[in-house]
Amino acid sequence: MGNGEVNNVRKESTGDATKPPLMKLSSYVLALRPWSLSASLMPTLLGSAIAYKYGHGDFSWLTLLLTSFTVVSVHGAGNLVNTYFDYMKGIDGRMSDDRTLVDHILSKDEVVTLGAMLYAAGCVGFILLVAISPAKMEHLALVYFGGLSSSFLYTGGIGLKYIALGDVLILIIFGPISVLFAFMSQTGRVEWATIYYAIPLALNTEAILHSNNTRDCENDSQKGIVTLAILIGHTASHILYAFLLFTPYILFVVLGLRHSLWFLLPLITLPSAFRIEKQFRCPETIQKVPRETAKLNLYFGLLYVLACSFTNVNQLPFLH
Repeated sequence: MGNGEVNNVRKESTGDATKPPLMKLSSYVLALRPWSLSASLMPTLLGSAIAYKYGHGDFSWLTLLLTSFTVVSVHGAGNLVNTYFDYMKGIDGRMSDDRTLVDHILSKDEVVTLGAMLYAAGCVGFILLVAISPAKMEHLALVYFGGLSSSFLYTGGIGLKYIALGDVLILIIFGPISVLFAFMSQTGRVEWATIYYAIPLALNTEAILHSNNTRDCENDSQKGIVTLAILIGHTASHILYAFLLFTPYILFVVLGLRHSLWFLLPLITLPSAFRIEKQFRCPETIQKVPRETAKLNLYFGLLYVLACSFTNVNQLPFLH
């Protein structure tokens, strides 16, 4: 075995232990893919905003803090599970966005340990949330552990991502489940109408995943993975991406004209959506589309939360 191979094995097993503490900390943060965390944070804020309007001002900021901490911890852990299993299955390569294990920024043991710590942190947050939330423990537990197990099963266990079921999971978890969990934590009630509010965010979040899978079609196909993008082909994938990206704006126009003009607020991001859709069509620029879509998701989500917060409670649809 040559010296280069020996060095790679050493890096693989220990990570870069010579890094200063601050650089090591930044490696841990980057491994969580912070740019993607808006996908779970925005539905949490949305569910909390609806709860604020629904409860006529009876709102706990501590509950919001614990809910956000719990959801983001589980999401971060799920990202690390994704990193680990993609690497172990040989899916991550030279063109991969996630360089954590490919470039030996962290070792496999460090990724596993950090993921376990985040799952544990999420469970601690959940226990504290149960202690202060008016919701029944069994209701919160059902939603929380459903989300936690899904974050693992996306690439771990049966690996839903690898059998074209990842898109369905993302639509459910980063939409209805997160919004309902946040709403229930604040009010103690199960209000199924919150699912309707989750639809725009769920579609926008699925656009992140679908753009990532479309970009990686060739590599995934070589590795024996089956994704929705591979099944339907590039042309249909472009149509689907446009549908996921622009349908929420159509819904906001309808809501704005029928209920409150505040729902037109997210349309501020529409020019960015057109720019990203144009990038999706070009093989030279599609590499940047997943991160650009995630950035759009952040601004889009914040404006949606503000729209719900500013709208008179009597003008909010579906809630009584």
